[in-house]
Amino acid sequence: MPTTRTLTLDSREETVILFGTRDQFLRMIRDALGVRIVARGDTIQIDGEEQACEHAERAFQQLRLVLRKSGKLTAEDVRTVLEVIRGNDVRGGTTSLAVTDTGKYMRPRTDGQGRYVQAMKTHDVVLCVGPAGTGKTYLAVGWAVSLLRSTAVKKIVLVRPAVEAGERLGFLPGDLVQKINPYLRPLFDSLNDIMEPDTVRRYMENDIIEIVPLAYMRGRTLNGACIILDEGQNASTAQMKMFLTRMGHGSKVVVTGDMTQVDLPRTIKSGMADAVTRLRDVEGVSIVHLGEGDIVRNPIVAKIVAAYDDESGRPKRTPAR
Repeated sequence: MPTTRTLTLDSREETVILFGTRDQFLRMIRDALGVRIVARGDTIQIDGEEQACEHAERAFQQLRLVLRKSGKLTAEDVRTVLEVIRGNDVRGGTTSLAVTDTGKYMRPRTDGQGRYVQAMKTHDVVLCVGPAGTGKTYLAVGWAVSLLRSTAVKKIVLVRPAVEAGERLGFLPGDLVQKINPYLRPLFDSLNDIMEPDTVRRYMENDIIEIVPLAYMRGRTLNGACIILDEGQNASTAQMKMFLTRMGHGSKVVVTGDMTQVDLPRTIKSGMADAVTRLRDVEGVSIVHLGEGDIVRNPIVAKIVAAYDDESGRPKRTPAR
């Protein structure tokens, strides 16, 4: 059924960027979705079939998010967004992941998650920045498992910095393995949710899956592996460079992090923040930003995240008493 949707933008300049040079991006969206698009000042009018108009509106909203985070748009950004929006409506589409051990498809639940999965499928290195609950780690582990099952890689390496939020490892009970285990626990949880625990245990015993602290990566070169660095915001710049250069032939790298939860000393710059700026124009690297709209945990998590974030997107700090 034909319908009309109107999207209000922040400015006329934003419209110009969204449409692209000589309306290149506009034509890509119009031709892909079969809609009529007209700009009037800071508004965009979309005419066409109801589902096509809804897809076009979602496409523009996703492109606005990319523009706000990266400061620019490319034809690749537009193609990715269009593939995600159309693929999310088809079982086994471009953004689906392999079936889990329980027989379920792992599928993105938001357009932002769809961009993330598509980036992992089309780039060798992906940096994903987003708040808690957006599925950064879960989708990355799912992607790694799908690569392993298809024999695209022969090994999964899951890595985490052992950076404490207010605690020192030396004060914790147990040997080094027992001290580090709590920091690696979220990676075990994701694996065990996707694969049978017995399978995970067997793969770890055979060194097909390895879960290690970031410090243990120094000096290694990993070929034919999917390597995931979780909590990347807690790696220093030197550690991030060390990690990224572990990548060998036929390997894939994913780094996830939440820039509002940096546990590094204030004098040390986050390596993930540095990498997002330093690598944004490097071919083969994709940087994906997820937001509150991509949170898929209990709905109250999105409200909690919003309550702790101020207008600059940084966490509010409780005044000292």
